[in-house]
Amino acid sequence: MGVVYHANYLVWFEIGRTDWLRETGWTYRAMENEGYQLPVIEAHCEYRQVARYDDELEIRTRAERVSPVRIRFDYEVARRVDGMVLADGHTVHATIGPTGRPARLPDRIKDLFA
Repeated sequence: MGVVYHANYLVWFEIGRTDWLRETGWTYRAMENEGYQLPVIEAHCEYRQVARYDDELEIRTRAERVSPVRIRFDYEVARRVDGMVLADGHTVHATIGPTGRPARLPDRIKDLFA
């Protein structure tokens, strides 16, 4: 068939999110070492065009804090050769603190999502 399986887009969202955090100077590992986690509580993807095997893709990611204990990441999956957006979507994450309960992130982390 040559078409990429639909669930792979959510994996690409995760890669985009991880890369976005790394580019800010933070990583999931550093956050978790401080006792904070960002579990996905909502995921949405709209498929615009098919991705085919061997397409080179670009994942565009941006983030915003939507409440003191929630963060939203928005994504676009685009074909690199022509910039065509193949899918877009978002994930919403709870911010979980060291006690395992919803918690506000420390200012130095929270400021990344301003």
